[in-house]
This record gives sequence, structure tokens and C-alpha cells, in this order.
Amino acid sequence: MRFFIKYIREHLCTIIVCLLCYSAFPIVLLLYNTPVAVILYPTAISLVIASLYGVYRLIKAYKKNQLLKYMRKLPANLTDCISQYNKTDDANYRELINLLEQKNQSIIAELMNKYDDMIEYYTVWAHQIKTPIASMRLTLQNEDSPLSRRLNDDLVRIEQYVDMVMTYLRLDSDSTDYVFRETDIDSIIRNAVRKLSGQFISKGLRLDYTSVNASAVTDEKWLSFVVEQILTNAVKYTFAGSISITWREPDTIVIADTGMGIAADDIPRIFEKGYTGYHGRLDKKASGLGLYLCKRICDRLGHSITVKSEPDKGSEFSIHLTGK
Repeated sequence: MRFFIKYIREHLCTIIVCLLCYSAFPIVLLLYNTPVAVILYPTAISLVIASLYGVYRLIKAYKKNQLLKYMRKLPANLTDCISQYNKTDDANYRELINLLEQKNQSIIAELMNKYDDMIEYYTVWAHQIKTPIASMRLTLQNEDSPLSRRLNDDLVRIEQYVDMVMTYLRLDSDSTDYVFRETDIDSIIRNAVRKLSGQFISKGLRLDYTSVNASAVTDEKWLSFVVEQILTNAVKYTFAGSISITWREPDTIVIADTGMGIAADDIPRIFEKGYTGYHGRLDKKASGLGLYLCKRICDRLGHSITVKSEPDKGSEFSIHLTGK
């Protein structure tokens, strides 16, 4: 109904002109004393023909409008859908759409080339920067002092930031190297704990963890990033007490801490890109990318991640490996 009203409004001038023309014909004949029956017969026939033609144009315009609405949902080859129309305007529209599609494909190809170049550059950069990091770690291994332990912790953070950059860039890449296979969950947890062991010691936090003796079909590298990121946040926002890592049957890794907790207003948004929450704004160094990447990775792997938390009572993050 909305289309018909709009169509009549758009063609109102044409309708009025046509009615005036059809009115002029009988009026002139009446002035010459032509019998009314002689006037009404051709006038009625003309009005019927004009009405049928108007209905035909209206139906044709409606069908074309529906087709254009459908075309908006199509990704490409849009002009094929209007090949049945042979008017000059339609031919011009097809040509214009072709030109726009070609321009669009050219822009996409250019952006993809730039994206690939950026990925290649940062990949090389990541490998290069890890060389001095490894060299510094080897140097610090010969020392055992508060300063060396603090520097080791800083090196771990630098490596995490590098990994975060690469994860952020590669997440939407078509060539993301997912390798799904049966993976030992204990191996992933132990590697993450080993990386953060210095921070546990320096902050005096207790780790509650026993082997879970479980495995799951997942991508080891990407799931390791998720576990390490959540564990890093737990250490970062826990200043006293403990952090526990447990396995909840049948498919869930649970990481809980006794830290600052998360405000109720922040919980619905903590997985949003760039959202740092109340504690993140106080910290001034939070990027708001860590949990966002965790959520995106879990979605890609067919897993899910949930959180329970109360301010000053700690947080509990659950990674559900079957997506439930």
C-alpha cells in the first residue's frame, strides 16, 4: 500500500494533465451542441483504455521495485537481474552498476593487497623483535635478583603484546592457520603458568592447580592464547590471595581469582572491542583488546567463554570447549 500511494504522488501531475485532456474533449464537443450520447461513448472507451494502461504501468513499476529490493541483498552480478528491461534508462542503470561494481572490486583488491603487505610486515617485525627478547632473557638467566625478575616479567608482557598484535591482525585473515586435533589441556595450562610464574612469585599469589587429565579437539595455539590472556588478567587484577585453574566436566576450563572483581555494569560489555571497564580506566594501560580477542577466537574455534564476578570478591572465567 505504501508503494502505491508513493507511486500516485510521484505521478500526480501526469494524472491531472491526462484528466484535463480527457475533460477538454467532451467540453469542446458540448460547446458545438454534439449529442451527449455521442460524446460519452468515445470518452468512456478512452478512459477505460487509459485506466488499463495506467494499471499496467503501475504493476510493472511495482515488480521493478520488488526486484530492486531483492538486488540489494545480492553480492555481485547485479545487472543480470534487470536484463529483462530494455529501456534506455535501464540500460544506463546496468552500465552504471557495472562501472560501480568494477570500481568496488578494484578498491577491494587494493585494500587486500595493502592488508597482506601489512600482515607480512608485522610478521617479519614480530620475528625480529623476538630475537632481542630471547637474547635478553638468556642474559637474565645468569642472574637472580629482584631487578632481573622484574625485567623477566616485563619481557613476558612485551611478548604478550607482540602476540596480541599478531592475533588481532590475523584473526580476520582468510589464511588463518587453524589446526584442529585432540589436544592435551594440561599442556596448554602448564605452558601458560610457566610463562607467568615470575609474576605469581613477585606478587605472592598462590596457584591452585592439579592436572585435569583431559583433552579436547581444538587448535592448541589459539586456545593457548585465550588461556594465557585470561590468566594474565587474573594475575594483573589480583593483589593478594590465590588463582585457581580447574576442569569442570565435561568440557570446561575454569580460571578463578580472588582479585578486584568486575562491576555488574561492566560484565555485559567486557568482551566488546576497546572496552576497558571501571578497573581498566583506573589502570590507564588497559587496551580493551585482550578479552575481545578471546571472545572472537572462541567463536572461531566453536568454543564459548562466560564470566561470573563480583566487585572485591574475584572473578571466574569459564571456557566451554564444546561451545555450550
